[in-house]
Amino acid sequence: MKIRVAAIGRVRGGPEAHLCEDYLSRVGVAGRMLSLGPIDVVEGEAPRAGDKAREAELLIGAAPAGARRILLDERGDEWPSRTLAEKLGRWRDAGTSSVCFWIAGPDGAAPELKAAADDKLAFGRQTWPHKLVRVMLLEQIYRAVTILGGNPYHRD
Repeated sequence: MKIRVAAIGRVRGGPEAHLCEDYLSRVGVAGRMLSLGPIDVVEGEAPRAGDKAREAELLIGAAPAGARRILLDERGDEWPSRTLAEKLGRWRDAGTSSVCFWIAGPDGAAPELKAAADDKLAFGRQTWPHKLVRVMLLEQIYRAVTILGGNPYHRD
């Protein structure tokens, strides 16, 4: 199953970029035997700040046909790491071809993006910087892959 992260904004240089590269590489290696990944990242920028409708259009357009679409939203459900792993494994086993995680812009997600999402995932109720959300998501996907693969990276 292919995994895509579609995000408004770019991660250029710095520690966040290095962490993203590290987790992308790790998932590429660990997920291969599990038919998970690799992860591809699609970055887009709205034409002007606050144009949530255009951001929604870009993110919806970035989701592959038939993908399970998951919006990162502070009002979403909080999935423990094992739950994310179980969901990825279940979707893969059910024949889902791809999963697309959406990270909206700094002004939040437009109503049409929220309506288009199959699931909404929160990393707690706090608001996080977009660069950190990207790192956190990639780490959680890597963690889910290691859980499914029986790797001791995750400890309960």
